[in-house]
Amino acid sequence: MHTPTGEDIYTNLHALVRLRYTARGFNYLPRQPVRSLLSGRKRSRLRGRGLDFDELRHYRPGDDIRNMDWRVTNRTGKPHVRVYTEERDRPVVILVDQRLPMFFGSQHKMKSVVAAEVAAITAWRVLSVGDRIGAILFNDSRTLEARPTRNERRVMGWLGDLTTMNNELTVTARRGSNPDALAQALLALERNVGHDYLVVLISDFYGWNDTTLKTIRRIRRHNDIVCSLIYDPLERDISMAEKLVVSDGKFQLEIDPERQGLGQKFEASFESSVAHVQGELKRHDIPVIPIDTVTPVTDQLREKLGGQRVLV
Repeated sequence: MHTPTGEDIYTNLHALVRLRYTARGFNYLPRQPVRSLLSGRKRSRLRGRGLDFDELRHYRPGDDIRNMDWRVTNRTGKPHVRVYTEERDRPVVILVDQRLPMFFGSQHKMKSVVAAEVAAITAWRVLSVGDRIGAILFNDSRTLEARPTRNERRVMGWLGDLTTMNNELTVTARRGSNPDALAQALLALERNVGHDYLVVLISDFYGWNDTTLKTIRRIRRHNDIVCSLIYDPLERDISMAEKLVVSDGKFQLEIDPERQGLGQKFEASFESSVAHVQGELKRHDIPVIPIDTVTPVTDQLREKLGGQRVLV
C-alpha cells in the first residue's frame, strides 16, 4: 500500500527539475520502435533533426565526393551527387490542464501532479535533442502562455508557473470547475502555433465537445498532435471499492458505490466519455497515450513511446 506524500498531492519546482535526469528512453520522432504507440502512423509528419534528401543532380566542382551516387553515375556514365538539406528544428508546444477535475487521486498521485510531470519530462526531453519547447498552462479561470524556446531559464520560469497553478488547486475553491476552459485554452494554442509544430495535449479532456474537436482539427491541418489522456484507475473500477472516503483535507464523506448503482453509473459515464474522445481523435489520426496516476510517469512514457516493456 502506497502512503501518499506531499509531492503526490502537490508538485514543486524541485521535483519537476529533478525529472530531467529521467527524461530518456523515449521520443516523439517518426522512427518509432514496433511497440510504440506512435509506430506505423499512416500520415505522420513528425520530423526528426538531421538531413533530408533534397535532389539528385550532376556533379559540380566543389561538391562533397562523399555524396556521390555511384549507382546512378555508373548507369548514366556521368557523375551524380545526392543533395541534402538540413531540417529545421521542430518547435513543440505542450498544453497542460490544471483544472479542478484534475485534482483527484485515489491511490498514489493526483491527476494534476501527473499532468505536470508529463509536461516537465516532455520539456526536458525536447531540450535534450536541441528543439524549442513552449507551453500553454490553464486552469478554471486563466491561461498562461510561454513561447517556444531553447533557453533553460525560461523553461524553468513556466515550470514555476505550472507549480504555482498546481498548488492553487483545492476542492474548497469558491468557484467550481469551468468545462469551457479547455476550449478557451485550445483557442489560445491555435493562436500560438504556426506550421510544422508538435503539439502535446495533457488533460483528462473534461469539457470535450464539438468546439474543442473543431479547434483540434484546425490545428491538426498543419501540425502534429499527440494527446496524453490522464486518468485515475478508480475512475474505471469504482464499483470494485466497498467503501469510499472522500476528503477535501478538512471534512470527510463516506460513499457506498453499490448504493443505487452509483459505481456502475459513474463507470459507464466515464467509459462513454473517454471512448468518445478516443474515438474522435483516432478518426482524425491523432494518437492518444493513456497515462494513469499509479505507475511512474517516466516508465509509462518509455513503454508507450519508446517501446520498452516495464517490469513491475
